[in-house]
Amino acid sequence: MRFHNFNHDAPGWQTLSDETAFANPFAELHLVKVSTPMRPEGANWTIVHRKGACVVAPITGEGKLLLIRQERIPVRAAIWEFPAGQIDEVGEADDEVIQQTALRELREESGFELAPGGELIPLGLFFSSPGIMDEHNYLFVARPVVPSPNGTEHEASEAIGECRAFTPDELREMIASGEIRDANTLSVFARMTARGML
Repeated sequence: MRFHNFNHDAPGWQTLSDETAFANPFAELHLVKVSTPMRPEGANWTIVHRKGACVVAPITGEGKLLLIRQERIPVRAAIWEFPAGQIDEVGEADDEVIQQTALRELREESGFELAPGGELIPLGLFFSSPGIMDEHNYLFVARPVVPSPNGTEHEASEAIGECRAFTPDELREMIASGEIRDANTLSVFARMTARGML
């Protein structure tokens, strides 16, 4: 099963072999050989296929950014991050599905939702770790957000301890000190800064 059809062989690129070494509902590990423009003879590579995901930077009416503190088993730590989650649809998701995923993750993980008249602003996508996986994350800003009457709805696999509002300056300090270590959060902050949104 392929989670998406995001990456195709482009001109000068050709998949010579592809063996599935491991698969579960969350990831697939493939051993591939790919001919590339700089390696026409082919290069052996290990690739992890994962679903695409959405990352949302929620901004309150007061201009504060909401972060959740979530336990992450691979790094054995609870870290501050923006709400995020995988796109459930298999195959290439359309814009509507991607936006609905972003809004769902915002509410489920933070307990907030867009205020009436609020806007969900797409900021493009990025590759979380392109040396090993094809996971691509869509970045959004949601503003302004307000507490949802439905509250949070954490998945069984999630351990989210709290949601807290930070000023942009506080977030900058957390990034500068290394307290923010999540690639999704760093990427959204960088994209927002580059666009003059902070």
